Amino acid sequence: MPIPTNHSKPVRETAKKSAFKQIQQWIIDGTLHPGEKLNDLELAKALGVSRTPVRESLQLLEVQGFVEMFPGKATQVTEIERESITDLLPPLAALQALSAELAIPNMTEETIALLEETNEEFANAVHAKDDFAALKIDEAFHHIIVDAANNPYILSMLESLQAHVRRLFFHNSIILTEKSIDEHAQIIQLIKDKNGEKVTAAMRENWLRAIEEFLAKKAN
Repeated sequence: MPIPTNHSKPVRETAKKSAFKQIQQWIIDGTLHPGEKLNDLELAKALGVSRTPVRESLQLLEVQGFVEMFPGKATQVTEIERESITDLLPPLAALQALSAELAIPNMTEETIALLEETNEEFANAVHAKDDFAALKIDEAFHHIIVDAANNPYILSMLESLQAHVRRLFFHNSIILTEKSIDEHAQIIQLIKDKNGEKVTAAMRENWLRAIEEFLAKKAN
């Protein structure tokens, strides 16, 4: 089970939270492969923590569907169910759309400028065909809006859904195109215009289009 040793170790977090986030990220990006057996001692050594927070993290990851634990035998990364994207994206799109509407009253000039800068970075990654970076920056773009919505319940629900969708995006090699750049720009403009009705529709379309692209790719 090869584990990177040069990963960043977040500060001011509990060992459990830090371990959970890092193991989840390794599962999402494929560092830990679907079906791979996990050794809590190796993980603890790589993360620089004791085995207890690793075991607690694995239990949380099992609840979320990222690992499967077999008492007395092994813990392994769950397989990827590619078709689940059609179940995951609609509720994610609805929550993201609601976040965009709720974010409008809280938007500052600084936050809008950050959205514009982030979309420029996203455009650069798309044009450079750096698909991994494009996915990460796309997530950052949407997270700015979710943060501005300032609703902890939406944030909590989105974190779990987003993690599963992110994993599917990485493993299905879903490519974000210039269409997404234009959609981001439209979302920013609608936020500036304080048009809640249209921004929810634009945000929903931005996410649901991925289902159409996935099904089209599958058909080919």
